[in-house]
Amino acid sequence: MAHEIVDGSSMQRALTRITYEIIEQNKGVDNLVFVGIKTRGVYLAQRLAKRMEQLEGVKVPVGSLDITLYRDDRHQPDHHVEPTVNATDVDVDINDKHVILVDDVLYTGRTVRAALDALMDLGRPKRISLAVLVDRGHRELPIRPDFVGKNIPTSNSETVHVAVEEYDGHEDISLENRK
Repeated sequence: MAHEIVDGSSMQRALTRITYEIIEQNKGVDNLVFVGIKTRGVYLAQRLAKRMEQLEGVKVPVGSLDITLYRDDRHQPDHHVEPTVNATDVDVDINDKHVILVDDVLYTGRTVRAALDALMDLGRPKRISLAVLVDRGHRELPIRPDFVGKNIPTSNSETVHVAVEEYDGHEDISLENRK
């Protein structure tokens, strides 16, 4: 059974902090593009862009990235299900832009690796940074986030769930033991 470890208000504060950190590190919002990894990363990217517009008065473009065909587990012998591919929607030229890749949870790094491959098929950004709401550790690849909302140490037998109002109908971060 899952139990809440971060409530919706704390999630919002973490996203606001990430927004300020991005503005500070980038010295403003020039040439920024948010790209959210489907599904919840897209909603988080939209929130970061909205907060940035409130703070800086500039609308930062937001795109969504489907990494299904870039996943490295698609070709595993025990992977018999055909993937459901969703649309990638990045309507802005990312060449020479600072792309902020956004996801809900960073775990092994494999999702981010797939997202980087998908992003490079769309263009050649000047820089790519990674913003995650939760970093839970246990990396299998040499990937680290540039912006983190919450560091939540976990065991490999636990699952971190991020719920966002737009998709799940409520807001929280919960932890669940896998059986």
